[in-house]
Amino acid sequence: MTHPTTHSSPPKPAVVLLSGGLDSATVLAIANAQGYACHALSFDYGQRHRAEIAAAAKVAEQLGVASHRWINIDLRSLGGSALTDAIEVPKDRDGDEMTHGIPVTYVPARNTIFLSYALAVAEVIGSTDLFIGVNAVDYSGYPDCRGEYIRAFELMSNLATKAGVEGHKLNVHTPLIDLPKTDIIQRGIELGVDYSLTHSCYDPLPDGKPCAHCDACLLRIRAFDQVGQPDPAMVRWYGPAWRSN
Repeated sequence: MTHPTTHSSPPKPAVVLLSGGLDSATVLAIANAQGYACHALSFDYGQRHRAEIAAAAKVAEQLGVASHRWINIDLRSLGGSALTDAIEVPKDRDGDEMTHGIPVTYVPARNTIFLSYALAVAEVIGSTDLFIGVNAVDYSGYPDCRGEYIRAFELMSNLATKAGVEGHKLNVHTPLIDLPKTDIIQRGIELGVDYSLTHSCYDPLPDGKPCAHCDACLLRIRAFDQVGQPDPAMVRWYGPAWRSN
């Protein structure tokens, strides 16, 4: 007696923006857990914190991706940000200072540029899903991390692409947008993210060590403290005796 064979549908492809930082690593893990075939997209844009480039490769390998593309863009030629210009990175700021105004670490139009590339990749690989780790809780000053911006980009995407006008609705997923950093970390731990591989520092030392004083470092250090453990990336770089205070 023969039995009918069943054929499961292949996983849907998704484009995941992967910087190598804590948030993007968590988003990749979430997209994987939701059953997508994740095509990671990373950028070398002349950023001061180029150590994140190596971190992105390590995170992609640890979590698993269907593919990993790298795009080179010279945003340093435009400047206008502490990450791409000769502007000092703020250090040792408290939470109120971090959310007062738009920080000098804001890179003009960066998320619009990155999402536009992701949109192009999505059309090429036949995907209708983009994932990005924007967060409006910790960095309320970044205009391109707000829900209003994401909804506007999604609307534009469906007006400006072949897929969109042919009825294949494009979706921009932002699973972290309303989560505090502690919730993001706890979700990532549940999904097996190795945060020791991630890199968030805006002004790393020449050997790649995180500075432990910029906004990005302090946000994750404080969040890991609240979760009840030291930041694994700091421990990896500075040794098991490292403490946040």
